[in-house]
Amino acid sequence: MLTLYRPKLEDMWFRRQMLEDEETMSYNHAWGGTVHFPEERWKDWYEYWVGEPAGERYYRYLRNEEGDFIGEIAYHLDAGTGYWLADVIVFSLYRHRGYGGEALDLLCAEACANGVDMLWDDIAADNPAVGMFLRHGFAEDHRTDELIFLKKRLN
Repeated sequence: MLTLYRPKLEDMWFRRQMLEDEETMSYNHAWGGTVHFPEERWKDWYEYWVGEPAGERYYRYLRNEEGDFIGEIAYHLDAGTGYWLADVIVFSLYRHRGYGGEALDLLCAEACANGVDMLWDDIAADNPAVGMFLRHGFAEDHRTDELIFLKKRLN
């Protein structure tokens, strides 16, 4: 069973570890793969996503029963589309244990509780996580050769 944790600034080491891990970020190949997240960027990123999200962003770490950080969930309002975009990352060491689906359910529950009526995600067409999203109530809206756009009504 996963729990949500509002990370502190000093916990950003875990986000860096995930973003810079090739296996964890393999799903992100359509957007460039791994992401460099040096400590100099932590404070500004943290303030934007965690410190003062202005109701337009939500971000939490996921913890397993042992208290280990195993991933993150987030959503944000995309200014260009007006869509609430979902984000679930499970660190590669913890994949294939059912955490992804549980994390997605937690994200949907948090978004709904915060007044979000629909979540969207764009997923690389070859990403096996598409199946997880579909099993957890998302439906395909449309696709391109590279991406599948999924959505889920929350209320």
